[in-house]
Amino acid sequence: PRLPAMASDAGDGHATLRRCLGVLRDARNDSEQFAALLLVTKAVRAGEVDARTRRQIFDAIGFTFPTRLLLSRQPPAGCPPHTFRALGLTLLACFCTDPELAGHSQILNKIPTFNDVLLSPCDPDSTSMVDDVYQCLSAVLATARGPRELVTKGTVSALCQAYLNGGHSSDRALTLLLGLLAVAEAKCWQRDAPQLLAVLSKLSGDFLKAEDMTKFELCEVLPHFIPLSPPLTENSQGSECLCRLYKGLADVLGSKLSQSQRDPALKLAASLVQACGAEWIPAGSAGSKFLALLVNLACVEVRLTLEEPDPLEVEGKKEVVTACYVLMEMGIQECLREENPLLENVQKMQLMRIMEEAFGAVIFYLGQVKQEELQDPFIFASVRVLGAWMAEETSSLKQEICELLPFLVDYARKLFKEGSPAVSLPQAELVSTQGSALPQDALRFLLPGFCHLTAEDRPRDILISEGAPALLCEYFLQQWEVLTSESTAPAPLTSTEMSLQTTCGVFLNLVVTSPDLVRRDKTFSSLMDVLLKSLPLLLPQKHRLVLAANVATLGLMMARILAGSAALQGTPSAKEFFGAAIRFLSRAHTAQAEPSSGGPAVAVSAAYASAWGDIRELWFLGMQALAGCIPLLPWLPHAALQTRCLPPLLQLLARVAPAPVEPELVSALQAVLVELARGSEQCREVMLSHRAAEWANLYGMAALEQCLAEQ
Repeated sequence: PRLPAMASDAGDGHATLRRCLGVLRDARNDSEQFAALLLVTKAVRAGEVDARTRRQIFDAIGFTFPTRLLLSRQPPAGCPPHTFRALGLTLLACFCTDPELAGHSQILNKIPTFNDVLLSPCDPDSTSMVDDVYQCLSAVLATARGPRELVTKGTVSALCQAYLNGGHSSDRALTLLLGLLAVAEAKCWQRDAPQLLAVLSKLSGDFLKAEDMTKFELCEVLPHFIPLSPPLTENSQGSECLCRLYKGLADVLGSKLSQSQRDPALKLAASLVQACGAEWIPAGSAGSKFLALLVNLACVEVRLTLEEPDPLEVEGKKEVVTACYVLMEMGIQECLREENPLLENVQKMQLMRIMEEAFGAVIFYLGQVKQEELQDPFIFASVRVLGAWMAEETSSLKQEICELLPFLVDYARKLFKEGSPAVSLPQAELVSTQGSALPQDALRFLLPGFCHLTAEDRPRDILISEGAPALLCEYFLQQWEVLTSESTAPAPLTSTEMSLQTTCGVFLNLVVTSPDLVRRDKTFSSLMDVLLKSLPLLLPQKHRLVLAANVATLGLMMARILAGSAALQGTPSAKEFFGAAIRFLSRAHTAQAEPSSGGPAVAVSAAYASAWGDIRELWFLGMQALAGCIPLLPWLPHAALQTRCLPPLLQLLARVAPAPVEPELVSALQAVLVELARGSEQCREVMLSHRAAEWANLYGMAALEQCLAEQ
């Protein structure tokens, strides 16, 4: 059929295009439709289609005709084999410029076809097809369902291959991969780790070899290809990538750099630290010098930005300073590392001094923060890194930290109460995001520091006056709810569990140093209620023994102070708590054959052995507190008998040889047994029936011996 040629004048062009659309609608056969379509696609490729006309094209042909073109294997006479496919892709690329159409299921189900085009050999005649495919994939990526569909339908692998093949527009494959990794990193690595690792291998090789600005451009790209999981250190290809990245970074950071060159390098180093800690830095002199240089540069950057903060300058530097925080946190960990340290002692001392100055700048900056800035993720990152310093370094900057405490408590409270939308910048999350690593959980990072500070008079008084105990009680309750919603199956220590343990540590300090506060502040009565209910649920979960030890000991020590409260007057929850606490304390030791004599000796029981280093001190404190509770709670000796824990303990003491038993253990056991014997005739009789009077003399338990001898 005769069709008008496209006019060069834009107005005439649109008129002609509309006539072609009319032909498309009214075509009697494929050849008429094909001829009209050629002119439509010519206009599309020339960029002469506005949104209204694009919609008219879609209304005229829909998805059916492009789909037929993609499936057709018979090109018109004298045309290349891929003619129909190319026309179909051009139309789909045109439709995809409409976001609504780009997310349509008819586009999403063409993703395998798009992948095929990327993986097919590309001759000069088919470059337009590749360009159209990239346009379609870019549009799909920008839709809500797009990233998931692209990952599940194999586009990550196709893009990796297209980039590695280096064919037409392969740089666009890399851009699309960056976009996919930005929104679906975990899923991409889960499904296509080998292909992504191959891309990382090429990029790291290019990074090492580059001698020009490409090196710094790659510093911007590479962090997107460094996965948090699976660890790169797990296989040889990943380890080779890390080796090349280390050498490339050592080369870069050892040179004289401008600000714009140094910043991407620091961000790349931070992303490696996030993924691998310091494992990517080799041991030895070169590695230790590099690590020291890295932390040094990070500290200088932090001081330059935060010591005299210009709001506009800080705004532009937040991302790189957050990366520097990650490097400083690694610096703290490496300075404290005793086993196979990367740093020598002299380097450690130098770095601690340099970091102290940098943390002084962080404290100064946080002291200037205004209320309206509290939602800023950079404030969260700054509080988090300061928390890491406070957790480990308790002697330096004490005065400055005390002055900042009101702000830190207020900040943590605001985020906790409001469930703030503040989120960590990418570099701010160094640890697993399991459990309580929620954006508003600033307390999680401050708790270890608070635990140290509550052991000292001045910071403890400030924390109390700022209402920290009430906040921590609410936090404990919230974290307990999170923990009880998690699986009870044995699993690695979650951040929720860790937070609960550390909160117990803070409260233990307050109970020991400020018993009057515990008596008068209703916060502690509320906390006592939570502890009474939690321990019976925790104790059966053997993998949570350390948390159970913390809860049991804190509950026992508080019960000694709050013995007069209604909650402890023989209520069901009090009986359940004390029953669980007595079971926890009584099961810690067992009889075991002594290698030298072959006779039975007291040993830590197998269930407690792996955690004993963490709970030994808590166990002794718990025994001391239990002994103190017995005379204050008249119902307690009878409850102790009901646990049936007393006879096995007495049998253990009767069986083993007294000589090797450590005096501290003898003293702890005697204190509890004496109070039970004094508080209950029935307990006394049980002890006498197990010949306690005889072995008490052998153990040197004079107080117990005397108590049992009395009528």
